[in-house]
Amino acid sequence: MTKPRNPGGEHPRCGAQKRKGPPGDLCRRPAGWGTDHPGVGVCKLHGGNTRAHRAAAARQIAEEQARTLLATLNAQPVEDPFTALARLAGQAVAWQEALADIVNRLGDRIRYEGAGGAEQLRAEIALYERAMDRVGTILARIAQLGIEDRMARVTERQADALVAALEAGLASAGVTGAAAAEARRVAARHLRAV
Repeated sequence: MTKPRNPGGEHPRCGAQKRKGPPGDLCRRPAGWGTDHPGVGVCKLHGGNTRAHRAAAARQIAEEQARTLLATLNAQPVEDPFTALARLAGQAVAWQEALADIVNRLGDRIRYEGAGGAEQLRAEIALYERAMDRVGTILARIAQLGIEDRMARVTERQADALVAALEAGLASAGVTGAAAAEARRVAARHLRAV
């Protein structure tokens, strides 16, 4: 889409290329009704009042708002993808369960008659089906990645590192024999509690 001229902050102008006239000669009519957002509108003669153009204008406005919102977010990189994926799976399951409650309350009213007289499936059903698909996809991805096994291996490595650090600390402090064994038992008991 062409960008309209907007001299002096007045109502947005069309800015589309004129069919007649030299190249670069732009239309200066006011942008069409419903599309008078800066950078989006064209006049009625250039299609500015069509349903498709109004929809395109609304889409562009929504995209600009989303970009603006995204710029204000303080997004941090994911440091632990396993935990983030597990959290996402939990949220997806919670969403699917909430939709299941809504669908269950519909009872036998899962269809309705649309504007053209044709029978239509309710939007709640479509959302629920989509949520089930997403939950299935996320859980399958978790199973494929073997996240539980990986987390167990990470935990084992952390435990091994702690035991090695404890051994090194005891050896450095000169603790040996029964005192070292008792220190290991106490440390193990505390680690199991955590």
